[in-house]
Amino acid sequence: MEVAPAPPESAPVDPVADPSTPKTENYSFTAAKIPHARVVDQNGKQLDFYNDLIKGKSVAINFVFTTCTAICPSLAATFRRVQQEARARGLDVQLISISVDPTVDTPERLQAFAKKFKAEPGWTFVTGDKAEIDSLLQALGVAVVNKNDHTPMVLIGNEVVDHWTRTYGLSSPATIVNLIEAASSRK
Repeated sequence: MEVAPAPPESAPVDPVADPSTPKTENYSFTAAKIPHARVVDQNGKQLDFYNDLIKGKSVAINFVFTTCTAICPSLAATFRRVQQEARARGLDVQLISISVDPTVDTPERLQAFAKKFKAEPGWTFVTGDKAEIDSLLQALGVAVVNKNDHTPMVLIGNEVVDHWTRTYGLSSPATIVNLIEAASSRK
């Protein structure tokens, strides 16, 4: 008769149930997966997502939509604190918020959202043609059918050395900045 193994003494903490515990993971992602999607920033400027926002930079990317009343305001507020703390530490990081609702999120709406959260230079909000944004979200591994189902995740990377990691979007700003700093310092 086989005896079942004893359960582990402590089960892992679910970061969604307990946001004080950040979930960070290294995974097989490469900058080669990031498309040269045509996007528009909050100022109405046309950009090549990869060349203009990612290439040669350390980045942190989150996913929001302006009509969200659930998690997006918290994600944006966290990014605001990340921007402040990264600046205080002297880190050069490009923050990017990608709209998961490009049919509603016009550059004007994104600009108002950015102002609401006191985004400073170095934090770009992007939208664009739905097919382009859908392709971009798919490439980044965060595509969803319903915008309300988007993941509260931050993708952090250093494109120069092609190092990428993900973390829970409501991790503490210090935790996110520590991950940005670790990625940025890779040579």
